[in-house]
Amino acid sequence: MTIQEVIRRPVVTEKGVIKKDAERTLCFEVHPEANKTQVRHAVERLFKVKVEEVRTMNLEGKLRRRGRFSGYRPDWKKAYVKLKAGEKMPEYAEI
Repeated sequence: MTIQEVIRRPVVTEKGVIKKDAERTLCFEVHPEANKTQVRHAVERLFKVKVEEVRTMNLEGKLRRRGRFSGYRPDWKKAYVKLKAGEKMPEYAEI
């Protein structure tokens, strides 16, 4: 997998922005089959920073309804990437 396939998009939520400011942790949606090592290398190459730790979780898609029709959103994988002390935080939230 290439780094563009491993990291799909940043997850910019209220919780993600608070973690970014307080704990130096970035939040990404990643490929469901990507492991922690692949996520670490992709973030280090893409943003040119050093990664301290990676935590991942698999999230199940929620049930969504449109009137009488119902379906599920797709399952996805989230990764929290903590940067080492002294590393510059990338500013992807303003893009």
